[in-house]
Amino acid sequence: MEAFFFSTFSVALAEIGDKTQLLAFLLISRFRKPWPIIWGILVATLANHVIAGWLGAVAADWLQGDWLNGLVGGSFIAVGLWILMPDKLDDDTKNPYEKYGAFLATVVLFFIAEIGDKTQVATIILGAQFDALFWVVMGTTVGMLLANVPVVAIGHLAVDRLPLKWIRIGASGVFVLLGIWVLLSDQAIMSH
Repeated sequence: MEAFFFSTFSVALAEIGDKTQLLAFLLISRFRKPWPIIWGILVATLANHVIAGWLGAVAADWLQGDWLNGLVGGSFIAVGLWILMPDKLDDDTKNPYEKYGAFLATVVLFFIAEIGDKTQVATIILGAQFDALFWVVMGTTVGMLLANVPVVAIGHLAVDRLPLKWIRIGASGVFVLLGIWVLLSDQAIMSH
């Protein structure tokens, strides 16, 4: 149980102010369906953290390859560009993202956003540290939910009162800048 509590606390703390909280807010502002988003966060986190915990248990330094930064940087930029796509939530026409649904969009975007994220790295480290993969994954997943479900709940209640266009533009900028920073950091490392 030590692995569970330590993992829960570590990830919940690491998630405060993290990009996935921003992503959770953007998803609720776009889809306005809290339960599919919460379930999507759960599924994406479980999938990502099972892989991360297993990798940590097998080889803590396996993900040190150069390809990871390119994948992470490209993913951030892709999420940033997706955020800029115009909403049609207030129109009578169907939202173009509805064909994928809130659940599937959340699963895919959260899974991508967690690649190379500090909570994924923490899960790898915790998987290597504790000989209790199940409890590590359960703890990191609960930690993610503790940090992100309140954002979905509060965002669902406040979404109509917030300047979503400017929030979307700002969030897009943050994701694109993070992607560029990761790609440039990778280039700086490779040139040394």
